[in-house]
Amino acid sequence: MRIGLLTEGGYPYVSGDARLWCDRLVHGLAQHEFDVYALSRSRHQEDEGWVPLPPNVRRVRTASPWSAEDDEPVLGRRARRRFTECFAELAAVMCTTGTGMGRGTGTGVSGGSAAAPSGAPGERSAPEADRFANALYTLAELAREEGGLAGALRSEAAVRTLERACRAHGAHRAAREARVPDLLAVTAHLESALRPLSLDWYEDDGLGAVDVCHAASGGTAALPGLLAHHFTGVPLMVTEYGVRLRTHYLTTPDAPPAVRSLLAAFHGLLTAEAYRRAEVVTAGNTHTRRWQERCGAGRDKLRTVYPGMDARPFAEVGESPEYADPHTLVWVGRVEPAKDLVSLLHAFAEIRRQQPRTRLRLVGAAAGDEGAAYLGHCRTLAAQLFPDEAAGPHAAGDNPVSFEEIGGPELPSPAEAYASGAVTVLSSVVEGFPAGLVESMLCGRATVSTDVGAVVEIIGGTGLVVPPRNPRALADACVALLRDPERRQRLGAAARARALELFTAEQNIAAFHGLYLEIVSRAPVRRVLDGTGEPLPFAVPAEARVPVRWSSPSPRLAARNGPGWATGSPVRATPVPAPEGAR
Repeated sequence: MRIGLLTEGGYPYVSGDARLWCDRLVHGLAQHEFDVYALSRSRHQEDEGWVPLPPNVRRVRTASPWSAEDDEPVLGRRARRRFTECFAELAAVMCTTGTGMGRGTGTGVSGGSAAAPSGAPGERSAPEADRFANALYTLAELAREEGGLAGALRSEAAVRTLERACRAHGAHRAAREARVPDLLAVTAHLESALRPLSLDWYEDDGLGAVDVCHAASGGTAALPGLLAHHFTGVPLMVTEYGVRLRTHYLTTPDAPPAVRSLLAAFHGLLTAEAYRRAEVVTAGNTHTRRWQERCGAGRDKLRTVYPGMDARPFAEVGESPEYADPHTLVWVGRVEPAKDLVSLLHAFAEIRRQQPRTRLRLVGAAAGDEGAAYLGHCRTLAAQLFPDEAAGPHAAGDNPVSFEEIGGPELPSPAEAYASGAVTVLSSVVEGFPAGLVESMLCGRATVSTDVGAVVEIIGGTGLVVPPRNPRALADACVALLRDPERRQRLGAAARARALELFTAEQNIAAFHGLYLEIVSRAPVRRVLDGTGEPLPFAVPAEARVPVRWSSPSPRLAARNGPGWATGSPVRATPVPAPEGAR
């Protein structure tokens, strides 16, 4: 099978978002071929380079939506008129579509609620979706004919067209209040998001030659798959381990309301179109799946495929739980405000009052400038809450809270970090799918976690869960496990068994492999036609890729890359006359 893997700011770049699971997928399905089509995020990401690629990656094609085109085509009069009409229709749908910026924008901040915003794409009418789709695909056809639309999307005509749509009758309030700087910002964002329309990826030697398009995230990454489906009929699958639409609702809080509203409407419409055209939409957890369903994905298309973790580095620690320090709590992750280490430090103060010998190891590096400032604040708070303690008047003081990073002599790997404590703590107020929690489970450690994101789904009864931003509840749960070593051991063993059953790379790869075969079996690419011009289903079946000879080769080739036995004339059914008197 030949899979077109579509990414945005991800694989194959070293700093990509979905780099790890895409890399495991490509390596795990070595019997299949992959064509990678990647949209980069920045010049810095491109300069960092790619990860090593396995031999089954046949080609990699990249594009830079953030950069300006060097040789932009100039549209003629008729093409400009056609572009203006299509872009006006696209802008009109954006300006009249509800964005759900009220109830949905704060859901994830308070505790990872799975509720989707009101006015989400799933609640929009079918005419709105059809108008958006018709405008989008007409722009794509125009870009294909003219060689690109980057210049037209940045032109003054595009800004004026968007302004007329915002001032038109029926536009929502936020759109009517848009000013010229807002219109320029929205137009610039649309030009970047619609850059895939101007790419030459959709010919028969590009995405038209693959069996399945697999978008590694929603949003702009799925747009090349939509265009490949429109131009060549290639089936599309969308995978989301974090809902990209939700990210658009929550980001850029300082942007003007008009900009946020218009861009949320655009991304909501694009997300709904991707869900509608995809054969299968996969989510990494139930939290994400509920968002997808609320935002327009049909239940019959939804599948849950958990992220796969490599269990091998944690095997030795997981099989030797007795080496853990029974008086040590461990936290592992990126240091940032969403991890709420302040609540953890206050909870640890209560734990020390009940269990004076307990120590806390905070293992992780700061995430950006905000994370560095937050790390400094946490260090100061720890010094205030826990003055250095000394065993005697002539001994050096020691703080029960240590800040460390993985890679040092004491903690050379994540497995060593989890192995250093008896209980792993997660104190976050916002999480998607916490991979660190799965790593701790693979190490056979008991866990205490806050109820955010997919935590409850991951734990499944093998750990303790408390409300977020509740230091007292967090302290009580940790003390309960510190005082009961047998319970710790039972929970750790159950957690490791659950992680090995549900969250390994092997089950992730097997799930995607099965979905690829399912999609190809029921939605084969329409390449071979019969005498009447109708597509021949299963003209190149999945068995064509099996490396064995099914029959003697035939010189007649009707299907590209198909076996000899699949190229002959189809067998015609011979009608049998019914007996006399039978109906």
